[in-house]
Amino acid sequence: MRLPLDTGVALLLGVVSSISVFHFARALDIPLEVEQLPTITAQSPSSLIAFPFDESFSLKCEAKGNPEPKYRWTKNGHEFDPYQDARLIKDGNSGTFVIPNKGNLIQYQGKYRCYAFNELGTAISEEIEFIVPVVPKFPKEKIDPIVVEEGQPFILECNPPRGIPPLQIYWMTLGLQHIEQDERVSMGLNGNLFFSNAQLKDSRADYCCYAAFPRIRTIVQKTAMSVIVRNTKSSSDSESDSDDGANKILERKPSLLTPPGGQTEIRLVHGDKLELECIAEGFPTPSIEWIKIGERLTDRASVDNHGKLLTIPGVHGDDEGKYMCKARNPHGEDVHYFHVTVEAPPRWLSEPEDQLATIGSDVYIKCMVSGLPPPTITWRVNGQLLKDAPASNRKVLEDTIFLHNVKANDSAVYQCEASNRHGTLLANANIMVMNLPPMILTEDYQEYAAVQGKSVVMHCKVFSSPPSTISWTKDDTTNSVEGPRVTVHENGSLEIHSVEKEDMGQYSCFATNTEGKFAITAILDIKDPTRIVEPPQDLRILRGTTAQFSCQAEYDRSFRGDLEILWQKDDAEIAFNHTENAGYLVEDGILQIINVSHKDQGKYVCTARTPLDEDTASAQLIVLDVPDAPEDVTLFEHKNRSVKLKWIPGDDHNSPTNEFIIEYEEKQWEPGRWKELLRVPGNHAWALLKLHGHVDYQFRVSAVNAIGKGAPSEPTERYRTPATAPDKNPENIKIEGHLPHEMDIIWEPLLPIEHNGPGLEYKVSYRRLGVDEDWKEQVVKRHSFIVKNTPTFIPYEIKIQSRNHQGWGPKPKVVTGYSGEDFPAAAPDDVAVEVLNSSLIKVSWTRVHKDKLHGHLGGYRVNWWRLRSLLNSENVHGEKQSLTFPGDRNHGMVPGLKPFSEYSLTVMVFNGRGNGPGSHPVTFKTPEGVPEKNPVLRATNAQRDSITLVWAPPLEANGIHTGYLLQYQLINDTADVGEIHTVNITSPNTNSWVLESLEPLSRYKFYLRSCTRVGCGPPVSEEGSTVLEALPILYNISSSVSDNFAKISWIPGNEQKESEFYVAYMNNRKGNWKISEAVNTSKSFHIIEGLEPGTVYTVRLMTKNWVDNSSIFEDVIRTRGTGLASIHGGISTQGWFIGLMCAVALLTLIALIACFINRNKGGKYSVKEKEDLHPDLESQGINDDTFCEYSDNDEKPLKGSLESLGGDIKAADSGDSLVDYGEEDGQFNEDGSFIGEYAGRKERGSMEVKGTTQITA
Repeated sequence: MRLPLDTGVALLLGVVSSISVFHFARALDIPLEVEQLPTITAQSPSSLIAFPFDESFSLKCEAKGNPEPKYRWTKNGHEFDPYQDARLIKDGNSGTFVIPNKGNLIQYQGKYRCYAFNELGTAISEEIEFIVPVVPKFPKEKIDPIVVEEGQPFILECNPPRGIPPLQIYWMTLGLQHIEQDERVSMGLNGNLFFSNAQLKDSRADYCCYAAFPRIRTIVQKTAMSVIVRNTKSSSDSESDSDDGANKILERKPSLLTPPGGQTEIRLVHGDKLELECIAEGFPTPSIEWIKIGERLTDRASVDNHGKLLTIPGVHGDDEGKYMCKARNPHGEDVHYFHVTVEAPPRWLSEPEDQLATIGSDVYIKCMVSGLPPPTITWRVNGQLLKDAPASNRKVLEDTIFLHNVKANDSAVYQCEASNRHGTLLANANIMVMNLPPMILTEDYQEYAAVQGKSVVMHCKVFSSPPSTISWTKDDTTNSVEGPRVTVHENGSLEIHSVEKEDMGQYSCFATNTEGKFAITAILDIKDPTRIVEPPQDLRILRGTTAQFSCQAEYDRSFRGDLEILWQKDDAEIAFNHTENAGYLVEDGILQIINVSHKDQGKYVCTARTPLDEDTASAQLIVLDVPDAPEDVTLFEHKNRSVKLKWIPGDDHNSPTNEFIIEYEEKQWEPGRWKELLRVPGNHAWALLKLHGHVDYQFRVSAVNAIGKGAPSEPTERYRTPATAPDKNPENIKIEGHLPHEMDIIWEPLLPIEHNGPGLEYKVSYRRLGVDEDWKEQVVKRHSFIVKNTPTFIPYEIKIQSRNHQGWGPKPKVVTGYSGEDFPAAAPDDVAVEVLNSSLIKVSWTRVHKDKLHGHLGGYRVNWWRLRSLLNSENVHGEKQSLTFPGDRNHGMVPGLKPFSEYSLTVMVFNGRGNGPGSHPVTFKTPEGVPEKNPVLRATNAQRDSITLVWAPPLEANGIHTGYLLQYQLINDTADVGEIHTVNITSPNTNSWVLESLEPLSRYKFYLRSCTRVGCGPPVSEEGSTVLEALPILYNISSSVSDNFAKISWIPGNEQKESEFYVAYMNNRKGNWKISEAVNTSKSFHIIEGLEPGTVYTVRLMTKNWVDNSSIFEDVIRTRGTGLASIHGGISTQGWFIGLMCAVALLTLIALIACFINRNKGGKYSVKEKEDLHPDLESQGINDDTFCEYSDNDEKPLKGSLESLGGDIKAADSGDSLVDYGEEDGQFNEDGSFIGEYAGRKERGSMEVKGTTQITA
C-alpha cells in the first residue's frame, strides 16, 4: 500500500509549513520621469528548493523608482553581499543573483530578504527561504526478529527519513510483492504497518518499508524485518484463525493501537484536509465506526483504509467539533475522541495602499487583517522598525499609522507585516508627498478613428498633485463638450456614444490644478461601417461536388487593402495554410470547398473585418448523399414459402429515404448475382418476402433517396425453402410455321428459380381447332416443340403445363395458332394507275382470295422503275423501287416520282413465308413539272453600278427548260428593303447576266428560278455589293525570280481607265510586310528588289497601302540560291554528266518519232478530240504570244489568276469540263462560277460561253 504524506509533519527537516504571502499593494501610476519611492515589482517565491537535477537557482529581486533603486540583501537577519562571492552570478540591472548548482550548496541554505532603496526610501521583499535538501536515507541498522504469539498484535515501524514532501510509503517484500492489507493488517498515516492480531501466515523474513520522494526522484529502502508467529493452544471455544484450525486463540475485546490515550487535539488551517485515524487490535478483528458528537457527519466525509481513516477535504468552520472513533468486536469496544479546531492564516481586510499626498495634508495608513489565532502586526518604515526611525508627526493607532501635516521629506515606504503560526502577510505602501502641476501622459495629437454608430474613447491620462480637473473642447471652441452621448470618465477619458459624422474633428483635453495647467489635442475621424452586402447563402449540395460561399462587403475607402475576410466553421477558424484544410480555396471573398464530404457539413461564418470594426454573416452547409446501408438486417417468422425481414435504416444524409430495395442471391443457379425482389416505402423497416421453393436464399437491403441508391447492407444468414410443385406455366407461347407442313411451338421457359424443385419438364398438348379429336401430348424438357406432317396453314389449339418431382403446375390456358405457311399462289388483278400530279400516283388492285394466300396476310407490295425521261427517247432503266402497304387493302399512294418520265409498275401480295407472284406490268407517264432549284448562284465582277451574276443550270429540268426568272432588290443594312425588280431570261442556255444601273456602294439580294412550260421552280438566292470605284482589272499575272529580286508581270485591261494598286511582300521566315509605292495599272510589271537568296516570300497585290486579309491576288515565291550557277557549271564539265545527257536526248528523239508515226496513222489524244468537238470561242481573239510565252527564269502564273485574257476554261486535263456528263470534277469559270462542277451531272450536250470574262479583285 502507498501512504501519501501531504503535510510532511515531523518528516521535513527545516521546511516551514506555514503560509507566507508577499502582497504588492495597488501601486500609484506615477511616471518614471517624476521622482518617486522604490517599488518591488518581482521577487522569488517564499520557498526555493534546490533540487539536485536543476542547473541553477535564481533569487529574484526587481524594483522600479526614481532615482533608480539600489539593492542589498540579508541572510538569516545579517547583511549578505552577493558581490563578495565570486561563485554567484549577478544581474547588474536588478538585485537578482543566481546560485549555480556546482556542489556544496548547503552553505547557501537560509532565509534571504531583499532591500530596494533610493534617496526617498526603502522597499523590502518577503523572506525567501533557500532549502538544500539532503538525500534521505534509512539508517544502517540490524533489526532483531519480532517474535509474537499467534493472535497477539504487533507493529512494524518504518520511521522514514526526512525529505522534501510529498512522501509516499510502500510495504513490500524483497521480491517487490506488495504486503496484502485488509481489516486486520493496515498501514497508518505515520507509515507503520499494524497487525490487529497475528496469524501464522504473517511469519516471514522480508518485510521491507520503501519511502519515495517524487520531487527529488528518490526511493529508499529500510532494512528487511523478520516476523515469527508462534503457535498457541487454548481451551477457548472460539473459532481459530490459524491455517491448520487445530490451535485455539484466546479472544479479547478491542484496544486502540493508535492514537494513544483517550483524546487528541487537532488544529487545521482553513482549506486543509482533515485526516483522523484509528487502528485497533483485538480478536476477532475489530471494526471501526466514526461519529461526530452532537451532529451527523458532513456529506464531504469519506472513510478509507478499511474503515480506519476518516477524511474531510477542504475543511472550514462548520467542520470544527468533537469526533469519536469506536473500535468494536463481540467482546467489547474502545473509543477515542478528537477535538478539531479550524484556524486560518492572516488575510487582508484592508491592506495599506500607495498614496500621493500634498504638502501640509494628513495621511492615514491602514493595515487590517484577520486570522486565527489573531495575527500580530509589525510596522516598518523604509525596512526599519518604527522604534528605530522615530518621527514627531507620526502616531500608531492600533492598526493605523497617522501622519500629521506631512512635508516632502515624509515620503517613505511603510511596511505592514501580519503573522500568526499559520503564515505571514507583507505589504509595502509608498507614501509620496509632493505638489506637482499637471503632466498629461497621453501622446499629443493622437489620432482616433471610430465607426459610425459605435462608441469611441479618447484618452487624457494625467498625473498631478493635487489631482487635476479635466475638461474637453472641440475645434478650438471654449465650450466644454457636453450632451447625452458624451461621458468624461474619472481617469480623464472622453467617451462619445453612437458617433456620427458631425463628431469628426479636433478635440482638446485641459488638465488644471493649483500648480498649473496643461492641454493636449486629439483628432477624431469617423469611418463608414463595414457591412456585408452579399452574405453566404444556405446550401444543400451533393457529396463530392464543390460548394461555394460568397461574402462581399462594403467598407470605408480608407481601409482599402486592410479588409480581411475570415471564415469559421462551427465556431473554429479555418486556417487555409494547414494541410488538413487543403480542401478549402479562398479568393476575392469566395470560399470554395472542394470535393465536399460529410465532415464539411456545418455552420460557416464569414467575418468582414477592418482595423476598426467587423460584420458577420453565416450560412448552413448541408451535405446530401445517398443513404447509408441499413444495419441489423434480420430474418424472423420463417415459413415454408415466406419470411419476414427487418432492419434499422442508416443515415439518410439530409435527403429522406423514398424506398428500400430488397435483393436476394441464391447459390444454386446464379451464385454471387444479386437480383431485386421487392421494394417497400421509405417509412417501412420490415417486409414480408414471398419466396420460391427449393432455393437457398440470402437477402440484403439498400435505401434510395432523391440523390440515389445507397450501398447495400451486409447479407443475412441463408434461408433454404423446401421443394414444391411449380407455381406457374410457361408464358409467351408462339406458334410459327417455317415450313409448309410443320408447326413450331416456342415458349418462354420458367426461370431456374421458378422451378420450385428438381426435375422440371413441360407437357405440350395440341389438337386441330374445330375438329372433334383427342389432345395429342408430348412431354419435353426444352422450351420448343415441332409438330410434323401438318396440313398447310390450319388452326390448332395448344396448351403447355409445367411439372417437377413434386407435382404438376396449375391448369394451363389454351392458345390458338396455325401450322406452317406457304408462298401465296396468286397475284392481284385489275391493277390500275391514276396519275395525281407530276410526282404522285394512286395504285389500285383487286384483293387476292384468302384461299390463295396460304398463310397470314402480310400486305401488298408495289414495285416500280423508271423506263426513260420524256425529254429524249433513250431508255435509262432506273433502279427498281418498292413500297409496302401492310394489311388488307386494295390501293395505295406512290410518291417521289420524277416528272416528265415513263414508268413501269407491278403489284404482289405477301405473307409470313414471302412474296407471291407479281401482277402484269402497268406502264404510265408522269406530266411535266417545274425545274429543281439551281445548284449555285454567284455574284461577281462588282463595279460601281453593275454586278455580274453567274449560275449553273438545274440538275433536273423536270420538263422542257424555257429560261430563267431573275429578281433582285436593294437590302443594305436598314430595316427597309427596296422594290423587287424582275428580269425574264428566255434562253435556257444563258448562265450569266450583267445587272446594270445599280446604286454605287449598295448591297443587293438576288433570286434566280429555272422555268419550264408548267412554271418556275424554287429560287436560289445570293447577295452582293457594288463598289465606290471600279477595281483594277489585270490579266495573266505572273512572276519571275532571281537570287535577290522578283519581277511581277501582268496585262492591264483595255476596257478600264488607269488606276493604282500596291505590291506587298513578306519574308515568311521573319514575318514582316513591306509595301511598294503606288503602281499604275498601265504598266506591265513591277520589280521587287533587295530579296534574300533561297528564301520564301508571300506576294500580294493590294488596292490599299496597308496589309489586311483582302487582296487582288496572292502567291508564294522562292528566290534562287547563290551557289546554283557554280554547281551547274561544275557538273556540266564532268564526263559522266555529258554522257547521261546524250542518252536522255536520244531516248527523247525516239519517243517523238513514235508519236509522229502514230499521228499520221490517225491516232488522236483524248484532249485533242475534246478540243475539236468543243472549240473554245473565247480563245480565238487572243494573241498567240500569250500562249507561247516561255521563260527560263521560273516565270509562273500567280495563284488565282487565269492563263488567258479571254478566260480560257480549258486546262490540260479538263478541256470539256463544262460539257462532259461523267464523273470529272468541275472547274471554276473565269467569272468565279462553279458551272463545271454541276455540268457533269447533266445529260450530255454542248454549251457555248459567250463574251469576254474579266478578272477583277
